[in-house]
Amino acid sequence: MTSLEIWFLAVGLAMDCFAVSIASGILLKQFRLRPMLVMALFFGLFQALMPLFGWTGIHFFSHLFEQVDHWIAFGILAFLGGRMVVESFKDEEVRHEFDPTDLKVVFMLAIATSIDALAVGVSFACIGISSLQSLLSPIAVIGWVSFVLSLVGLTLGICFGCGFARKMKAERWGGIILIAIGCKILTEHLLG
Repeated sequence: MTSLEIWFLAVGLAMDCFAVSIASGILLKQFRLRPMLVMALFFGLFQALMPLFGWTGIHFFSHLFEQVDHWIAFGILAFLGGRMVVESFKDEEVRHEFDPTDLKVVFMLAIATSIDALAVGVSFACIGISSLQSLLSPIAVIGWVSFVLSLVGLTLGICFGCGFARKMKAERWGGIILIAIGCKILTEHLLG
C-alpha cells in the first residue's frame, strides 16, 4: 500500500470514531479536557491495535488463502464500506443513552468503533503485508488519525450540535473510501 492509501484508509476507519465523538460532544455540551482526551486516546489506541490483532490472527495462516486473498480483502472492505454507506442514510436522532465521561462507556465505544479495523488487519495479511515492521506505519497512521478526528468530532459536537454531523455525512464518505480501496486492491491483483 502507498502512504496515500494508508492515510485514506485511516480516515475511512476513523469515521465511526468521528461520528461517535460528535454525538459525545453534543452530550458533553462544554469543553472538558480530561474526558475528551480519554475518549480520543481510547479510540486511537483501539483503532491502532485492532488491525494488529487481525493481521496477527490471519498472518500465520495466509498461505492457506493465497489464491483468494485479494477477494477476501475486497470483500471485507466492500462489506464494511457498504454497511457504513447504508447506515449513513438512516435518519437517527441523537440519543442521550450514554455518558461520555464514564470510562466503561468509553471502553465499549472504543471496541465498537474499532471492529472494522480488526477486519482491515485481516485484509492487510491478505494483501501481502508480511512483517510486523511493515505493519507499524499503517497502524500508527490509523491510530493518530483516529485520535485527531475524535478530538475534532468532540469539539464540533460541543460547538455545533447534531445538525453539523448530519450535514457532513462523515460515515458515508468513510464507507466510500473503504469501498474504493477494496476495488483498487482487487483490480491490482486481477490485472497485475
